[in-house]
Amino acid sequence: MSSRKGRNEAARVVREQLARERRRKRTLWTSVAAVAVLVIAGLIGWSIYSAQRSDDYTAPTGSNDAGTGVVAGSGPVTVDIYEDFLCPACQQFEQASGATIDQLISEGKVKVVYHPVAYLNRFSSTQYSTRSSAASGCAAEGGKYREYAKALFAKQPPEGGAGLSDDELVNIAAGVGLDRDGFASCLREGTFKPWTEHVTEEASKAGITGTPTILVNGQQLADRSPEGLRAAVEAAGK
Repeated sequence: MSSRKGRNEAARVVREQLARERRRKRTLWTSVAAVAVLVIAGLIGWSIYSAQRSDDYTAPTGSNDAGTGVVAGSGPVTVDIYEDFLCPACQQFEQASGATIDQLISEGKVKVVYHPVAYLNRFSSTQYSTRSSAASGCAAEGGKYREYAKALFAKQPPEGGAGLSDDELVNIAAGVGLDRDGFASCLREGTFKPWTEHVTEEASKAGITGTPTILVNGQQLADRSPEGLRAAVEAAGK
């Protein structure tokens, strides 16, 4: 009798072990399946997000073929300027060398590509970098990117605050000769916010880590003074 009980007990233990093993395997495969579903969903979501960021944008009139900047001039030397309208150093560069850039354009020596990136949103409570860049797209659509950019730098708000309001951005546009109602509609509809995202993302991919960054025929300009800029352009044009 004790021998039979012993066999029964052993069989029960084996059955319980097998049942635990089956439950463990079911739990494991359920977890694997759940992870797989999350991974697939994440990949699908990222693909949709990337497609929207990369492709679903409209570049303003006067942009380059890549849609990453607004072009001024048609000279043989290409100058790329990456600027953020909240960046104090960008304001300083504009104040120091902006007139030299205008001269080089008028002399037919350069093609300037302005890339209004939104790198400094973290220093604004209203994503001012994005809002001002998108506003510059509206200005470019009206043929006055350069005039508007100068005015933005002239009235640059301090970092850490809300930045200029949409009404103030509209007033600046009207002040440089843009149609007030058309600009206001463009700005409030966010027409060029996807373009701003595209410009910023492509700049980051190109290794642009800060603003202002100035490239002369693809080479970063170390001396951003008017003399340094002109010398780099003259050297690149030889």
